[in-house]
Amino acid sequence: MRHKRTGRRLGRTTSHRKAMVRNMVTALLEHERIVTTVPKAKELRKVADGMITLAKRGDLHARRQALAVIQDKKVVAKLFTDLRGQYMERNGGYTRIIQTGNRIGDAAPMAILELTNYQEAAGQKDA
Repeated sequence: MRHKRTGRRLGRTTSHRKAMVRNMVTALLEHERIVTTVPKAKELRKVADGMITLAKRGDLHARRQALAVIQDKKVVAKLFTDLRGQYMERNGGYTRIIQTGNRIGDAAPMAILELTNYQEAAGQKDA
């Protein structure tokens, strides 16, 4: 029975799931927008919001906690400088999930996961 067990397994082992979430959080914070399946987006939202909350704290311990999850020091630097300033006045809800329909190959429900302050660059096509 699954009483009081939270989170989705996503059909992966624990180590694979943790690695996948770390990679996806790094990509989300680097590009500010990614395309994935809906269940992955819902799991990723929890971790990404936590990373932005750490950045808002801004101390050394929070930076080291973020480095334990995010796999690129440049992304952590971006998080603690650029993104931190954008979200200081916001109390949660740093990401949005936009459902885009089903994938052609396997009919998996797809979604765009993006930061709420995402601005598409002029002349850039949608991913």
